[in-house]
Formats: sequence, structure tokens, C-alpha cells
Amino acid sequence: MKDHLIKLLSQATKSLNIEIDSHVHIERPKNSQHGDYSTNLALTLAKSLRQNPRKVAEDIISHLPESSLIEKVEIAGAGFINFYLSAGASHSIVNDILRLKSNYGRNDLGQGKKVQVEFVSANPTGPLHVGHGRGAAVGDCLCRLLEISGWEVTREFYYNDAGAQIENLTKSVIARAKGILVDDPEFPEDGYRGEYILDIAEAFLNKETVVADDMKVTATGDIGDIESVRKFAVAYLRHEQDLDLKTFNIKFDVFSLESALYTSGKVEQTVNELINSGYTYEEDDALWLRTTSFGDDKDRVMRKKEGGYTYFVPDVAYHLDKWSRGFNRVINEQGADHHSTITRVRAGLQALNKGIPKDWPDYVLHQMVTVMKAGEEVKLSKRAGSYVTLRDLIDQVGCDATRFFLAARRADSQLIFDIDLARAQTNDNPVYYIQYAHARICSVLNQWGGKQDSIVDFDLSPLTLNHETILMQKLSEFPEITESATLDLAPHIIANYLKELAAAFHSYYNAEQFLVNDIKVKQARIALLAATKQVLHNGLNLIGVSSPEKM
Repeated sequence: MKDHLIKLLSQATKSLNIEIDSHVHIERPKNSQHGDYSTNLALTLAKSLRQNPRKVAEDIISHLPESSLIEKVEIAGAGFINFYLSAGASHSIVNDILRLKSNYGRNDLGQGKKVQVEFVSANPTGPLHVGHGRGAAVGDCLCRLLEISGWEVTREFYYNDAGAQIENLTKSVIARAKGILVDDPEFPEDGYRGEYILDIAEAFLNKETVVADDMKVTATGDIGDIESVRKFAVAYLRHEQDLDLKTFNIKFDVFSLESALYTSGKVEQTVNELINSGYTYEEDDALWLRTTSFGDDKDRVMRKKEGGYTYFVPDVAYHLDKWSRGFNRVINEQGADHHSTITRVRAGLQALNKGIPKDWPDYVLHQMVTVMKAGEEVKLSKRAGSYVTLRDLIDQVGCDATRFFLAARRADSQLIFDIDLARAQTNDNPVYYIQYAHARICSVLNQWGGKQDSIVDFDLSPLTLNHETILMQKLSEFPEITESATLDLAPHIIANYLKELAAAFHSYYNAEQFLVNDIKVKQARIALLAATKQVLHNGLNLIGVSSPEKM
């Protein structure tokens, strides 16, 4: 509808010999009495035309082509142009939905360009925690939004399988394999104390085999073979994380390993290229990158004086690899603790002089999750030992509720996950409320018993009630909502919209009957319900939540 209005406005201004660009601002007024859509075009043109905005608005309106979708056009305030849609416009939306089905809400923002989304990217040192779960939910929703917006999406998981944390994991497994308890003074000070460490140690001693994506490792059972313990422990936890992600309905196209960046020589190659670029220097026996040349508050150490690279160096090498793979866009969904790395990674990429854009890659950072149950914060998991795991949430409230709750707030807002609310089968639980709307519609359609394919041909003129008008208007917003959520990288917009759509339906359901004796009225209402069901399904699919037909 916005495209249609822009076309009408463009034709009107062309008739007036006024040039406008394609970015005409059109919005929905907060008060429905001010129309269905409004534009400030006359105000933006008034200054250059040296005319009163209301006079400009009058001229534009007088030159608007006729449209069966527009009932009337009015001028408001200083010169806003308000459009009131005809009943036929609302009916056309219902028919569009019934015709397009799962394609309703799609757009071509991406135009087939390649985008890589990196998310979760947990260290293979323990089970996935709720923070990883939030990253998984938000990241997967972003991928779904980008896909319906025409992007060619690659989902990627980056394993930090090198460094001090992996060494601590290895030491912890060896200690448990030796029978050392976690509260024993001999247990590594920075070791991992969850029960899963004992599981790994026992599996290693039993010479078990584990498979994780691209690796298959059989334990030697020799705790003196430190490298064997390290490889087995990493593979074991990668396998466990894979199972958690599968349970959470998360799939990845590519798994990348930090260790591979070292073994392939990409880290060393990147360092040499940075040295050759002239943005490095040596001081205090350390190698530094002049990141202040690219907006950082201070220069950063690349190679420590005691040897070894700092953690952002392989990050730069990894993102250079992403660039070399030809992605038009890269989005990193990570925890808020990664905020400090954004400037450093971008500075490293700029210093390479490869033509990489300044703001490449994009970042979506999520805040922490607080889990509540019975009014108290839940902090510990028996298996993990020090945090609540993603599997804990799934086991208690199910995959659908977990995904919805983790994605339903702005990623940069702290999230309170109320287990009791997520389990409740009441209207206070947004997941239940939305899914119940879908199930209710399915029940009505099943009672009706007609052929679904015939619905698109029904006469919609009987849809004149206020509840019907509100519901049709809400359905018409879905394409705008998906576009806005994609542009803002904000899946929570979809969740909020679904709650509003469900509310509009439930109000309609509670106020009216659908299977009435008047055939035309019945058919029109059946068509509206079928369209609502389709949009609920499309929206739930965008956040990875099922659309149950019975509840």
C-alpha cells in the first residue's frame, strides 16, 4: 500500500512539474481518526517551492490520480496529507494474503546478495548457557528475516578452540580423570567444576568415540597424552552443544575453528600483512597495532612480549577470511561483552588496506539474561555448576516458549526470563496467547469444513464491522513490519506485532460468531480468519515457533 501511495504522489508531483526522490516518507498515524496513512511530503517541499505547506498539499491532492483503494484524502495540521483507505483496499489485503500464503511479507531488500550471520560462537568449554541461547534465538531470527528479504544467508558458528580457556578445560578433565575432586586444593585454580567435566573424564578413560560436525575423535584413555585429552574434550563438548542446538531447532551451514586459522597460517599471514601496511610498531618487546589511526582510544598489543598473539588478532584474520569469501554483508550476533572488540576488529581490517568498509562487519549485541522461578533468581545448574544452561530452559518450558521469550525483547535490553510465566497456559503468556489464536482459527475452519482453495474467491464486502476493520488493518501492516524488523535487525518487532495481531483476533472472536446462517457473511468471515491464520503462521515461523492446530 505504501508503494501504491508513493506512485500516486509521484504522478501528482510530476503533473505539477515538481521533482521528488523515491524516499517519500509515509507512516501510519497513531490515531486512526487521522487516516490510515500520512505523509509530510508537502512540508518537505514547501521550503524549496517557497510556498505555504498547506497550499502545496492542496495542489498535490488536486492532482492525485483516482484510485479505488483510496476513499478520501485530507489535509491536517501544518500540511500533512492523510489518506483514508476504502473498504476495497482492506479486502484486497485479505485476498493478497490468501493468494501469496507463505510469501506474504516477503520483500527484495537483499536482492540476492550474500550475507553471513555469525551467532552463538560459544567456547567449547561447557554446555551452552542462557546467554548463548539468547544469541541463538536472536541470530536465527535474523537469518529468517534476511532470507524473506531476499538475502542469500550463510549461518556460521565460530569455535574459539584455542587459548587459555581450552588449556584450563584440558587440565580440569585430567584432574577429574585422576580422581581429584573440584574442592581439592590440587584441582586447577581456574578449572571448570561442573559435573560435565567428570562425564568427559570417564568417557575419555573408557576410550569412547565422539563425533562433532567435521571431526571424529576416539579417546586414547592415556591421561598423560595431553593433546589427546584436549582434542577429545573439545570434540565431546562440541557434540553436546550440537545436540542442544538441534533441540533448539538451530542449524548452521558452516563451522569455523580458531585453531584452523593458526594451522592454516592465516593468522601469521594477516600479521605480516599488517606489518607491511605500516600500521604496526614494536615497543616494550611487544608488537602493537596503531588502532588509534582508526578511532580507537589507544593502540593495541598484537603480539605479547612473552610471545603469543592477543585474542583480537585471530578475530581480524577470521574476518579477513569472511571478506575473502565474498560476503556483501557480515553480521555478528554476540554478547554485550564483545562491545570492546568492535573497534579493534574494524581497525585491524582497515589497516589491511583491502577496501573493506569502515562499518564492516555489522554487530548485534545482546544483554544478559536473568532467569526467575517462583519469584527468585535461578543462578546455578547442577550439570554446569556455575550457570543456567539452555537445556535447563528447554526442558522446563519447551523449545517454543524458550525461543519466543529470548527473542521477544530488544537484544540490547536486559531480559528477565520468567519460567513460571513461560509455562503458564493463560493469556498473560504471550506464546500461549499467540499460538491459541492460531489454534482457535484452525478449530473454526475445521468446523466449517469447506475447501480451503475456494476461500480466495469469497465476496468480502460483508466485512464492515469495527472488529473486522481493525483486524484487516493489522494484517496489512505485516509486510511493513517484516521490512522494519529486517532493516533494524530487530526480531522483537515481529514478536510484538504477533501479540497485537492475536489481541485483535481474540477481540473479534469474543465479539462475533463466524459460522452464521447468512452464507455471504459466513464466507467473508471465514476468509478473514484464514488470512489471519496465515499471517500468524508466517510471523511465528520468523521467530522459529510452531503454529499448533490444537491446544
